Amino acid sequence: MNIRTNPGKLRGFEKHVKVENVSRRSILKGLGIAGSFVLAAPVMTRQAFAAYETGAGKMPHGVVVDPRVFVAIAPDGIVTIVAHRSEMGTGVRTSLPLIVAEEMEADWSRVHVQQAHGDEVKFGNQDTDGSRSTRHYLIPMRQIGASARSMLEAAAAKKWGVPVTEVKAQNHEVVHSASGRKAGFGELAADAAKQSVPSIEGLKLKDPKDFRYLGKGQVSIVDLHDITTGKAHYGADIRLPGLKYAVIARPPVTGGKLKSFDDSAAMKIPGVEKVMEVKGWPWPSKFQPLGGVAVIARNTGAAIKGRDQLKIVWDDGANAKYDSVTYRASLEEAARKPGLVVRKEGDVDAALKSADKVITGEYYLPHLAHVSMEPPVAVADVKGDKAQIWAPVQSPGGTREDVAKTLGIPEDNVTVNVTLLGGGFGRKSKCDFALEAALLSKELGAPVKVQWTREDDVHNGFLHTVSVERIEAGLDKSGKVTAWRHRSVAPTIASTFAAGANHEAAFELGMGLVDMPFEIANIQCENPEAAAFTRIGWFRSVSNIPRAFAVQSMVAEIAQATGRDPKDMLLELIGSSRIVKLDSVKDLWNYGEPYDSYPIDTARLRKVVELVAEKGEWGRSVPKGHGLGIAVHRSFVSYIATIVEVAIDDKGKFTVPRVDTAIDCGTYVNPERIHSQIEGAAIMGLSLAKYGEISFKDGKVQQSNFDDFPVIRMDESPAITNVHIVPPGPDTPPSGVGEPGVPPFAPALINAIFAATGKRIRALPIGKQLET
Repeated sequence: MNIRTNPGKLRGFEKHVKVENVSRRSILKGLGIAGSFVLAAPVMTRQAFAAYETGAGKMPHGVVVDPRVFVAIAPDGIVTIVAHRSEMGTGVRTSLPLIVAEEMEADWSRVHVQQAHGDEVKFGNQDTDGSRSTRHYLIPMRQIGASARSMLEAAAAKKWGVPVTEVKAQNHEVVHSASGRKAGFGELAADAAKQSVPSIEGLKLKDPKDFRYLGKGQVSIVDLHDITTGKAHYGADIRLPGLKYAVIARPPVTGGKLKSFDDSAAMKIPGVEKVMEVKGWPWPSKFQPLGGVAVIARNTGAAIKGRDQLKIVWDDGANAKYDSVTYRASLEEAARKPGLVVRKEGDVDAALKSADKVITGEYYLPHLAHVSMEPPVAVADVKGDKAQIWAPVQSPGGTREDVAKTLGIPEDNVTVNVTLLGGGFGRKSKCDFALEAALLSKELGAPVKVQWTREDDVHNGFLHTVSVERIEAGLDKSGKVTAWRHRSVAPTIASTFAAGANHEAAFELGMGLVDMPFEIANIQCENPEAAAFTRIGWFRSVSNIPRAFAVQSMVAEIAQATGRDPKDMLLELIGSSRIVKLDSVKDLWNYGEPYDSYPIDTARLRKVVELVAEKGEWGRSVPKGHGLGIAVHRSFVSYIATIVEVAIDDKGKFTVPRVDTAIDCGTYVNPERIHSQIEGAAIMGLSLAKYGEISFKDGKVQQSNFDDFPVIRMDESPAITNVHIVPPGPDTPPSGVGEPGVPPFAPALINAIFAATGKRIRALPIGKQLET
């Protein structure tokens, strides 16, 4: 696939960027001039160094820092930089190569971007999730660029017979100021390739004051032109000679099994070629296929029509009694009883008993589906003990590993080609759809495309967990909060991997529960048991969504009960500027990052509240029927505060005229992408709060498509979304952007609704709760 982008002048830069998604062999053939930087050197895994440490090295396969793996320079000077993470709208396919280009002094208009295939031995960890691509790879990508620059400078110095200290790379060439000599990157590439890769310890990184691209917001994403003109290649766009098209009827109840099927009517549909059983794995089974019946046809439309004619008898199994109404009641009952204590400071029971007033809030959030614009899809071509996959996956390395294990072939024999993702939100971290395609291709002896429909996506996906959050706050006579007990009850993602997982995992507890940053003398967090009856998976912001909703709603409830301004109440609870100590928390999860580098810093939390209050004009006069709400949350080691203005008419219908969000994400690469991600988070946050609900009856999902699981349309979206970025300090490490904007939106919206109407909403979605 060759994609060309030429959007002309973009915010001051002439751009001509080529995006490639090709095999290593083809790029070697295309650039294959002996001695140029090509992707042919042995991989060197080396630990990045910086003023701060990240958790990158602890990720599977760690970090690879080698310019020979990530950089290729052709004789004509074109620099090709590999993007080893998946592009799903965050701009990572631009940002990571841009960091390399900045540090090596490459002219961005002469850079091509190559999408890496799945190979974590070669490229290091490739999981595009957890809002960690930039925070894990800012320094390694800078080191790769600096290494390439050093090798080019060394080659020029040797060519001219001068000390390397006298030459300097500048804008795609190396300059010797004393003599006025210059050499372009292309003419130096062959000699530079003969240089040793410099040691990381000896690298000198650019002074940020000399950056031309990073932090400037003057470079648009490399995919923009093709996305907006319809030329971009997604998973469904892959075509291969002899390709077969398949859709699958999967068990309607998680853990169900196929008993029998009649395909006689399906085989009469023009274009249908075959109907066959697909192997399923007993639940829970990580990302393995659910199994079912596949219809193979000459096109996807025929396959869908054939599937509609199947007569299938299912054994629904143990989860057939799963019902959202009764399950919610069981979660609420559990939340009202003691649970596993996961954080304890002081004596909450005594403090609640002696409190002048106790305020209790119980908050409910249902299951949610990802419903990214592009449903899951994959193409597989399995020949003997070799497999090729084309798919929009967030974890190409993980997909490669799982395909190899499922087919029983060597991992080196699996190639995973990553297409552009039409949204991901965590759904495409799970590669079940690629495994289905691989199994069918192996069985048929031909390349196969497995296409999920929207109904498949809603019925058989990995859902965001359902949750009940119960908070009791004890206040003394002055209105000061002296006790805080938070019980969180939700089925855990760990249930997707192992049976009997009834308590939330450490990483889920660390998302707004045990890491709650308020300065309160007596705090206790509990986690009662909750069994899972469907597949639970990662979802944008994960457990931060219910936790922020509960905690920030409770703050507003305390403010109302004590006659305080919600913003002032919030700042009082955050308390003094300090690093939060969480000594009572066993196995504290900090988004995989060392606490020394990424502590919970209440000064930064207070700063985003104060900044959004200033920029969002907190307390401003609003028309009748309007209200303002505020919320703040730390997630993915970033700090986000949001003010939502809501307008409600006399029939209870509401709109959002304005949103203001302040974000402190540390050092950042491309502010344009920060604005884009926060704007998108406001849209998604509003959509989930207003409509988001997946419910079950008799073990089956009751929703099917956008008619009964709506997403907001353009006329419902926030009219104005202002984004205010906190300037980073000189040594502030980068933190997450893609996910942190979602959690504070719903509570800010709910608090705004209360300000406008006096009605407190404690269960989402809002739906028709306001309508009269």
